[in-house]
Amino acid sequence: MKIEQIYTGCLAHAAYYIENNGVAAVFDPLREVQPYLDRAKKDNAKIKYVFETHFHADFVSGHLDLRKKAGSQIVFGPGAKPAYEAITAEDGQLFEVGDYKVKVIHTPGHTMESTTYLLIDENGKEHGIITGDTLFIGDVGRPDLAQHVVSELTEEKLAGHLYDSLRNKIMPLSDDLIVYPNHGAGSACGKMMSKETTDTLGNQKKVNYALRADMTKEEFIKELLTGLTTPPGYFPQNVLMNIKGYESLDKIMDRATTAFSPEAFEAAANETGALVLDTRDAQDFAKGFIPNSINIGLEGSFAQWVGEMIPDVKHEILLVTYPGKEEEAITRLSRVGYDNTLGFLKGGFDSWKKAGRGYENADRITVKEFEKAMSDEKPLIIDVRKKSEFDSEHVVGAINVPLNQINQNLAQFPKDRPFILHCAGGYRSMIAASILKQRGWNDFVDVIGGFDEIAKTDIPKSEYICPTTLL
Repeated sequence: MKIEQIYTGCLAHAAYYIENNGVAAVFDPLREVQPYLDRAKKDNAKIKYVFETHFHADFVSGHLDLRKKAGSQIVFGPGAKPAYEAITAEDGQLFEVGDYKVKVIHTPGHTMESTTYLLIDENGKEHGIITGDTLFIGDVGRPDLAQHVVSELTEEKLAGHLYDSLRNKIMPLSDDLIVYPNHGAGSACGKMMSKETTDTLGNQKKVNYALRADMTKEEFIKELLTGLTTPPGYFPQNVLMNIKGYESLDKIMDRATTAFSPEAFEAAANETGALVLDTRDAQDFAKGFIPNSINIGLEGSFAQWVGEMIPDVKHEILLVTYPGKEEEAITRLSRVGYDNTLGFLKGGFDSWKKAGRGYENADRITVKEFEKAMSDEKPLIIDVRKKSEFDSEHVVGAINVPLNQINQNLAQFPKDRPFILHCAGGYRSMIAASILKQRGWNDFVDVIGGFDEIAKTDIPKSEYICPTTLL
């Protein structure tokens, strides 16, 4: 069967493309739809359907633009109530894509409209299942997101529905089916997903904790809900955009690709109160940046950290990027619903410096300098990695303030004594450093290379959870 997984690492997201006899379908597309249109053009095919496994929380889907540009029909599973024209399929309904068939299997649990699509080839053989956020490789979808949109859908209720869906709809299917999930490791839609992005259903029945044959519903609910972290604040906003509709990406790009001179950029920031978002790498940002700007580098998990650190998707944004990276930044912002980019600094940060405008820098130290500080004194060390990373191993005496909790825990960062900041590799700690600089902290340094470099030294480390660690 001709199926292609189109994987986007920044969001740990997988879309799928199938084609047969000049007819194609796309499953769970991202916001920018040109790659799917180009793929269909290569096959001389028409995209007949856009299948959605559910109303997504972690990205804005491209289904509406595909309908507009390719004339595709949008298909949701049972119970979906979008505010635009779409097919709400019935459980068991069959759709034809050339000589292929796509069978709707309603699998509520992650959300109530969540649906798995069974792929059947031209010979009538069942090939695989596109599972959305119902079943991942090594995990299953978290059941606590829908309650942020519909309050009576508690996580316990949804977890119960998910147990029934897995046992009654998924596990009875053939072991040789290939599982095609919507996400891989790094997504916030699960807690322990594998780095692998496909597997056989038979192997998942053996290794996936949530598919144990002897597991009771009570055990499933308890294990599924244990260890869930708070979902990013932008998730409910993206769900509503996917339900209600959104502005075309073309219009957003036209509006956002406004190039500002340094003078005009500063005036726009002052007049609008827009957030100045600097997307350069940490090392370049540290050497010089516009005062009050926030650093979230394009080369990391950019969209996810934007969603974590900027609570309102409607916040107006002004961009500082490397020249030539402006459209990429705007596109990746819009993937997660941040559609109010006003424009960018023409020529990047160098143009700001050449114009003689003021800038700041962030102090950084090497791991050797960190070792010397540890031997000469007892510095306060603040580790901004996730709690699970910190618990696995950390510098003795360090305090853990996970980056996504920094705004709620600014009191943990002293202004009356210096401190040392680090994460795993320097990406997240520079986000933290930029936020602290914006809020008035100056007496701190960031460790270049973070814990990845610290781990190579003889600096004392511990797996003991420090009593001052934030839960």
